[in-house]
Amino acid sequence: MVAALLAYLHLFGPLPPPDQALIADAWTPRSVAEGETLFAAGSVCQELFFIEEGVLRIMVAQETGKEVTHFFLAENRFCTILHSFTHEVPAAESIQAACPARVLAIGKPRLEALYQRLPYLRPRIDQIIQQGLLDKIQTRNAYLGQDSATRYQRFLQGQPDIARRVSLTDAASYLGITPQSLSRIRRGRR
Repeated sequence: MVAALLAYLHLFGPLPPPDQALIADAWTPRSVAEGETLFAAGSVCQELFFIEEGVLRIMVAQETGKEVTHFFLAENRFCTILHSFTHEVPAAESIQAACPARVLAIGKPRLEALYQRLPYLRPRIDQIIQQGLLDKIQTRNAYLGQDSATRYQRFLQGQPDIARRVSLTDAASYLGITPQSLSRIRRGRR
């Protein structure tokens, strides 16, 4: 199961076979069902996930109980609540499976130990995470100032694989519209 992670890391530079074995041994595979929470808000995020299959969402539950999806992340992406993970502070966000998923997980102490043994790995993973953050910001910025129908159209064009796999409710939350409005927009496109 770790093959996808190793192949992905290899895109950013060579991984000697002994290092591949160390990396593979450090991560724990986990299968998660749609709606299952990998990390709950209110505590310190102590794990970094690599998505092998499926879609995760970073979301916040408002005081009213309404869930707001901030981002979707799919295959070959790292996922954590970065501020909480880095600074060891409680997070307001949660990480949840938006569809059935398979992830690899590594706890922060184990990751730090891996960085000690393979010093080149920290800058590589940091670079990947930073690029992922920039990608998320660029994607979200594309929706700013757009009407609901245009946001949905851009979602379909920019993230078609995610749009096919997530629930109508999660997509509506991500786009900042009601599920009913999204249903009307989808009917109007047919």
